[in-house]
Amino acid sequence: MDHATRQDSSRAPLLRAAAFSVHIFTALGAGVALIALLEAVREHWAAMFWWLGAALVIDGLDGPVARRLDVVHLQPNWSGDVLDLVVDFVTYVFVPAYAITASGLLLPIAAPLLGIGIAVSGALYFSDRRMKSTDNHFRGFPGLWNIAAFYLFLLRLPPVWSSLAVAILIVLTFAPFHVIHPVRVVRLRWLTLSLIGAWTALAMVALTNDFQAGTAVNLALCAIAVYVVGCDAAIRFVRSLNT
Repeated sequence: MDHATRQDSSRAPLLRAAAFSVHIFTALGAGVALIALLEAVREHWAAMFWWLGAALVIDGLDGPVARRLDVVHLQPNWSGDVLDLVVDFVTYVFVPAYAITASGLLLPIAAPLLGIGIAVSGALYFSDRRMKSTDNHFRGFPGLWNIAAFYLFLLRLPPVWSSLAVAILIVLTFAPFHVIHPVRVVRLRWLTLSLIGAWTALAMVALTNDFQAGTAVNLALCAIAVYVVGCDAAIRFVRSLNT
């Protein structure tokens, strides 16, 4: 056994340990979701969103690190894809579903049914092999109930309108339209990432002020949401006019 082979063999346990630590980091998102749920039970809504934001950070970092460390090959007994989906369902769907249902933002008679609709449609969406298109767009409303909940708390619409909005999003989960992935969609990525950065800063301002940041912040947050949801449809429509 030559020196290079011995060196690789000695490093293997460290590499496997580092790879497994990425799985632990991903699973930490579930623990963060539990803390967010505890805050929601106490009706500390802004604190809940801060913790859900921390889960978003974890979700954004674990994939690139996993690819960098070649986790798939170093830890083949654990599926990072399955783990990611499990954690994402808890942070993107289940905890927000509880918050939306228990917040009093919806019609009392409709809240439990809509909460069930969120959980069921979210579970179906996360198991749908067609959830992403070949150009990395999400297909239908992408189960971002943490973001939907944020806007419900931000705008504080009358319960009938909030209930209607939730019902529409549940239906749109299965609709054949595309929503951009902010990182993986190449087209206009510079603009998308810039707007996502601005959205993050504005959302932090809103949370710091307990959703009382003012009309300008609210309008800017809504405008960015319209871009993310509608830009692909707008581009496809313009292209259809030119063909």
